[in-house]
Amino acid sequence: MRAAFLLLSMAVCTDIWAQKVDALDTVRVRTGLQTFGITRLKDVDGAGIYAGKKSEVIILKDINANTATNNSRQIYSKVAGLNIYENDGGAGIQLAIGGRGLDPNRVSNFNTRQNGYDISADALGYPESYYTPPAEMTERIEIVRGASSLQYGTQFGGILNFRLNRGPDTARFQVTARESAGSFGFFNTSTSVGGNEGSWKYYAFFQHKSGNGWRAHSGFNANTGYVSATKHIGSRLSITAEYTHEDYLEQQAGGLTDAMFAANARMSTKARNWFKVNWNLGAVLLDYAISSRLQLNSRLFGLSADRSALGIINTVTDPGGPRQYRTDSYANWGNETRLIYNYGSGARNGGMRNGSVARDGGGLSGTLLVGARYYHGYTDRKIGNSNDGTAGAKSDFSYSFSDVVDSLTYSRYKFPNHNIAGFAENIFRVTKKFSIIPGLRYENIVTKSDGSYNNYLQDHAGNIIYTQPVAENRTNTRSFLIGGLGVSYTQSADLQGYANISQNYRAINFNDMSIVNPNFRVDPNLKDEKGYSADIGVRGRYHNIFNYDLSFFYINYNNRIGTILQKDTTSPNTYQYTTNIAHSRNWGVESFVEVDIWKLLEGSGSRMKLSVFSNLSLIDARYVNSKESAYENKKVEFVPSVIGRWGVNFRLGPVGATWQYSYTSMQYSDATNSPTPSNNGINGPVPAYSVMDFTADWRINRIFTLQASVNNLSNRAYFTRRADSYPGPGIVPADGRSWYATLQIAL
Repeated sequence: MRAAFLLLSMAVCTDIWAQKVDALDTVRVRTGLQTFGITRLKDVDGAGIYAGKKSEVIILKDINANTATNNSRQIYSKVAGLNIYENDGGAGIQLAIGGRGLDPNRVSNFNTRQNGYDISADALGYPESYYTPPAEMTERIEIVRGASSLQYGTQFGGILNFRLNRGPDTARFQVTARESAGSFGFFNTSTSVGGNEGSWKYYAFFQHKSGNGWRAHSGFNANTGYVSATKHIGSRLSITAEYTHEDYLEQQAGGLTDAMFAANARMSTKARNWFKVNWNLGAVLLDYAISSRLQLNSRLFGLSADRSALGIINTVTDPGGPRQYRTDSYANWGNETRLIYNYGSGARNGGMRNGSVARDGGGLSGTLLVGARYYHGYTDRKIGNSNDGTAGAKSDFSYSFSDVVDSLTYSRYKFPNHNIAGFAENIFRVTKKFSIIPGLRYENIVTKSDGSYNNYLQDHAGNIIYTQPVAENRTNTRSFLIGGLGVSYTQSADLQGYANISQNYRAINFNDMSIVNPNFRVDPNLKDEKGYSADIGVRGRYHNIFNYDLSFFYINYNNRIGTILQKDTTSPNTYQYTTNIAHSRNWGVESFVEVDIWKLLEGSGSRMKLSVFSNLSLIDARYVNSKESAYENKKVEFVPSVIGRWGVNFRLGPVGATWQYSYTSMQYSDATNSPTPSNNGINGPVPAYSVMDFTADWRINRIFTLQASVNNLSNRAYFTRRADSYPGPGIVPADGRSWYATLQIAL
């Protein structure tokens, strides 16, 4: 890496000395219906290298989907291999998707970002995202699979980046208002303003949405605001400041047993479960074109947030008595800085053009990316009893005693962590068609756990006769180097081959380091989860008619963290022991094909679009080399063998429509692959399910647009997950049939 920095420094000095340069402003992606609503990242796109990697880009304005509710089934319909949880009652507040057999819960297996910076609770220790950017304020969603670990760090699933709207490029002032209404009291209103004034560019957005939910006791109220301002300083430098706020309160109807679900999927088992989030993100982004060959991007970002969960999570029904109250507070900040340098004869005069490296006079060029990251995270976690005793049903987020230590279920932990990383990738263009892309990443991670929990002893009648706080302090410091290699072959726009293999890792989660009660213990030698992922595939597009991506993937996942039941050597009691329980291997085939049948028959000059698409994934994920014999060669939980989505898109002038059919095969919810559901609904199979959706829009003129959507057309009763705690425990039903309508006014 030192050699790479030296090479870069020498080249920069030479380049600045030798030539006068004009800077390129940030590339604005202009798309139309030719994208099919989905496209791919360029080899060099913005401040990243994506050559040889599997990537998808969802263009929100080119898809016909219910964006008012952030309907994941529709928005991600053309991204292969995604398993989707549907458990927030149509609110669309929390995104829950997992790729290639990885857990979908709160996108915890993706590195989740907004405009290139982190938005999850803690990127290292608690990578769950309680905030999801509203689709109504998002321009595009970028997804890069496992090989992105070298540039973006901790994850096995890849990176998920939301590029937000930035307003008009030329107008001084533009306003867009959207009003939506729908089933079960759903209401959504959003307004955005943006424009340019001299060297300034600005954009602001506000959204409020609320509803009663499909089930009783599942209402929600959410507010999201965002503002950004960009100052262009000359032709080379731009500085952007951004701030995002989201707060929401939702009631959670609880989980069901299998018998309850069969009797009435809309029933509620909890009237006293609530969930509250307050999220604040800030960032300063700097883009500087140092020369025609060299560009600098730096992101300084911070998060101040908290989330609170209140309710009964140990039983399916509410037995009364005090509710458990859990709070997390997050205070994180960091900086990530990147330099991209184009070298060689092909880059001498061409520089960067529309995100791709130009070739000059038949010469070949290379691209070097080097970067560094610093991250500081701090989480304060408390667990105790609520303040309401047996009578309370309201969202009273407070502990039961003025001194929370008196609560017998109390535990409190502080989780500070630090991360320093350096990374480098290079595109070696061996020929005009063939490239080799090696990369390295160095990590230094310090994770600490400082807290305590209450140990107590009960008599045979269940009365607590003894209690004592137990201190827990852990420090885990590690440094390591990971690497990867990719190759790319581009015959033409019609055919491109790509392959890569890349080491991955996932840092120890805070949940794995804390003890809630004496029935749980943690392995003092707990290790990070490590492994590697590989892709090989072909992709391409033929004009505006045909688009495809066919690939094979393999994930080798070592040191998977889980719990096993162990017997106490000093007493007759048993306890749950958290340790590195097994390895797993996931492999499968992903395919996406879309054909515009009308243009294929009538020619590219046709104004009509009538396309059909197929998105199919076949996945096998199993435990191997397990410490628990009951897990050996069993399927990994929440991994359906088949995920398919098929649909028809129609567009003629101002009128468009999309019909979609989604299928997900049976999956297990526990590592033993129990075929029989448990009495509490937590363990057991998740049966196969299929869902149909229909969305249509009418762009009346430049100002007015109408959109309507019917979700779950056949009113299918199904569920996508069995939860072991919030929002359950037990089966969490998906919504039945619902309708939504939106009026958009753009001035």
